[in-house]
Amino acid sequence: MAYDEKLAERIRRALPSNLKVEEKQMMGGLTFMVSKKMCVGIFRDDMMCRIHPDVYEAALERTGCRMMEFTGRPMKGFVFVDSTGFSAKRDFDFWINLCLDFNKIAKASKPAKKSKASKKVKKKK
Repeated sequence: MAYDEKLAERIRRALPSNLKVEEKQMMGGLTFMVSKKMCVGIFRDDMMCRIHPDVYEAALERTGCRMMEFTGRPMKGFVFVDSTGFSAKRDFDFWINLCLDFNKIAKASKPAKKSKASKKVKKKK
């Protein structure tokens, strides 16, 4: 699935160069991992923001923001923002800073466990 390359470049330029940033193809889009934690991403033309759950409800009140639903239920702490919510530099910076602020205290996801099948393949080598 394609994602907005111009938005990707805009996010790359916005993330401070002193941070360890890794880009990963994820969920049909692009995710920017900061310090090995999901921080901000792109899904189609929307910005996906990982934010502090305490500001989640207030964030939903902002222009262009909506809850993130992948499995039919909202994912608290994650929102989608469409271009009406980040077209202005001030608004774009707001979302990037919100993501970076939460990233400082967010916990990294646990690595996925290897399946038995992948362990068997590894042993054969």
